[in-house]
Amino acid sequence: MLLTITTTGKVTLLIVAGAFIIWALVTAMVIPRRDADFPRTLTVFVLVSCVFFVFQIGAVYWVTGTQEIETEAAETTPAETTPGGTPVPADDAVLLAGKAVFESTDAGCGNCHTLADAGATGTVGPNLDEAKPPQELVVMRVTNGKAAMPSFKGTLTERQIQDVATYVSTVAGTS
Repeated sequence: MLLTITTTGKVTLLIVAGAFIIWALVTAMVIPRRDADFPRTLTVFVLVSCVFFVFQIGAVYWVTGTQEIETEAAETTPAETTPGGTPVPADDAVLLAGKAVFESTDAGCGNCHTLADAGATGTVGPNLDEAKPPQELVVMRVTNGKAAMPSFKGTLTERQIQDVATYVSTVAGTS
C-alpha cells in the first residue's frame, strides 16, 4: 500500500506525523525538564493531543481515499507480459487481463457462467458461449447486475470491468 501512495500523500502523512511526534517528544522530554509541574491542568494537553490525533487519522483517511488511480494502474501493469515475461500485444494484454478477472475470486464469473475458453461450467447464469453477449451488454450487466447477478461496480475497477467485457465478448464470438 505504501508504494502506491502518491508523493503528495506521502509528504502529507510525513508532515502530520512529524508534527504529532514533535509534540509528543517536546511534551514528554523538554517541557518537564523546565517545568516540574507540567502539565498543571490536563485539559489543554489532552485537547492538543486529541487535535493532533484527529489530524493524523484525517490525513490517513484523505490519502487512502485519493489512491484509486495509482492502484488501478498498478493492477493492469502485470497483464502486459505473459507469465514467462515476454511482452504481448495490447489486444492480447487486454484479453489476458480480462481472463484473469473472469477467473478471479473477486468476480467469480465461472461459478455462475459457462465459458469454454476459461474452462467455466457454471449453470446459474447464462451460458456465455451460447449467448454471445456484445461488449456493451457485458459492461452493463457487470456494472449494474440484473436478476440473480449482483453488481460488481464496487468490487471491480472500471478497467477490470472493461477488460472482462472485452474478454467475454471476444472469446464468445461477438467481437
